[in-house]
Amino acid sequence: MHKKLVVAFAAAASFFVAISMMAQGTPAPANQSPASAALATRPWEFGPFFQGGVGVGDRSDFTFASAGIRLGKVITDQHLPGLLRGQFECAGELMPYWQSFTPAPHLQWTKYSYEGQTGEVLLPYNGGTFTGVSITPIILRWNFKPGRRMVPWFQGAGGLVWTNHKYPPDIIVPHGEPGGTSVWNFTPQAGIGLHYFLKDRQSITLGINAVHISSASLGDRNPGVNASLQFQIGYTWWK
Repeated sequence: MHKKLVVAFAAAASFFVAISMMAQGTPAPANQSPASAALATRPWEFGPFFQGGVGVGDRSDFTFASAGIRLGKVITDQHLPGLLRGQFECAGELMPYWQSFTPAPHLQWTKYSYEGQTGEVLLPYNGGTFTGVSITPIILRWNFKPGRRMVPWFQGAGGLVWTNHKYPPDIIVPHGEPGGTSVWNFTPQAGIGLHYFLKDRQSITLGINAVHISSASLGDRNPGVNASLQFQIGYTWWK
């Protein structure tokens, strides 16, 4: 059964503690806006976030929820002219809480071939709720030139998710592996977003990522999730 995305995760915030012992940046130049002052020092950034989303196309009945912590480092000064001007950052995310809600287990008419016999049969579909852990160790982000309080960005990233059952759900094929997918899936993705500075060195981070989920054929079958849209909100400290 299609479950709607749960967007209230405030109670989970207590499970996520800020990263300890960060390297301190150089002092911020005087008389600068909060956003410009923070990024001028090529700082570290870290904080908790919550994320939720929906599948696209043939996975529109999938929803997602996750929460974790992010760590990044701005590694360049500003480069490029005009609207492209900005700074390069490397980052990573760890999501100890990751869930995907899929249609409940049911019988599904499926084309089937076995020992020369073909036809359409009712086969069980092993859907439901999948729980896992995800890591995105490679996030390459371009932070555009800061305004007074806002820093827009875009990024490309790659990660990995482990689930407690083979994901995504699949039909259970007789004489084969139940749900012939995999508990390991890769998560290449790209996204846009912004940091909004509430005060010096503290911001709300908003983002949207297009995430592909695929086992790269680690399982017998690789139906994957060709596309999902994942919306993220987090709180960020800059040091």
